[in-house]
Amino acid sequence: MEKSFVMLKPGVLNRRIVGEVISRLEKKGLKLVGMKLMRITGALADAHYAEHKDKSFYNALKSYITSGPVVAMVWEAEECVAIVRKLVGATKVTDAAPGTIRGDYALHTNLNIIHASDSPKSAEREIGLFFRDDEIINWEDQASLWF
Repeated sequence: MEKSFVMLKPGVLNRRIVGEVISRLEKKGLKLVGMKLMRITGALADAHYAEHKDKSFYNALKSYITSGPVVAMVWEAEECVAIVRKLVGATKVTDAAPGTIRGDYALHTNLNIIHASDSPKSAEREIGLFFRDDEIINWEDQASLWF
């Protein structure tokens, strides 16, 4: 099974839509194996967004991501990274299709509401930044017993 890192940014909490966004990932059938509410420090923001450090939008991104709490999550499924990326939609909000999380809830690209790993390698790195091994809970999914 593949894991993906997903982070709901401060705008999701401010708009009170955490449950709606999580529900969309659950309804797809993804398995939640890690979740925490946290504040991102400047150092963690630097590590997480290291690839964007020299880009013009970096300071605004760092300011936004550290401006309030976030919900950090680890989801699991076969081909989880690709599935989550499809559900999340394009980064640029004008390119995010209706029906995707960004297409339905994001209005400004620079205040993007959700982060999702873009590759299995990135997911592994990001999960390692935000979660200790003992914070990932491997549990037996018995959903099929209920339907």
